[in-house]
Amino acid sequence: MLNSAKGFSLIEVLVSLVILLIGLIGIFNLHIVAKQGSFESFQQTQATYYIHTIISRMRLNNSELSNYAGTYTGSSVSSAKSCDVAIGVVDLCTTAETRAWDLYQWVRSFEGVNEKSASGVNIGGLDSVTACIRVDGVSVLVVISWRGVRVTSDGAADDADTFVSGCGAANDRRRSLAINTVII
Repeated sequence: MLNSAKGFSLIEVLVSLVILLIGLIGIFNLHIVAKQGSFESFQQTQATYYIHTIISRMRLNNSELSNYAGTYTGSSVSSAKSCDVAIGVVDLCTTAETRAWDLYQWVRSFEGVNEKSASGVNIGGLDSVTACIRVDGVSVLVVISWRGVRVTSDGAADDADTFVSGCGAANDRRRSLAINTVII
């Protein structure tokens, strides 16, 4: 007598579900890693923008170039006289006032002060950011260090330039971007 069963047994269904579950967990983890990588890339893009912003401001006010040098965090720059250019504004600023305004606006932007959530918390900028500017004649080095999302090696620990490695707090989440340029 031949007994032929048709359909799936319960064990086959359970094995299929386990295989499907393992695949879904892998896809979910891949999604998390992709989101973190995307955010890290966004932070690096922001840091590049902030560095180029201050370099452009320094080029426009090159008579004050050596006075831009320093280390900047949110508490290191106080409010300055507004030197924004707008239609109908006749209030002129000296080069020193312009430098102070440039640094004030720059620090506010990378700290995210200009972007606040409904609860008043800064949502823009970079996390735990420190910026350093070194001016040597016409050579300018701008470094921005911030805290990244993932634990990895220190972003500036292996840099041969002690100015770069000394900008920001050394830890396994520090990211660092340095741009060296000449301003004539």
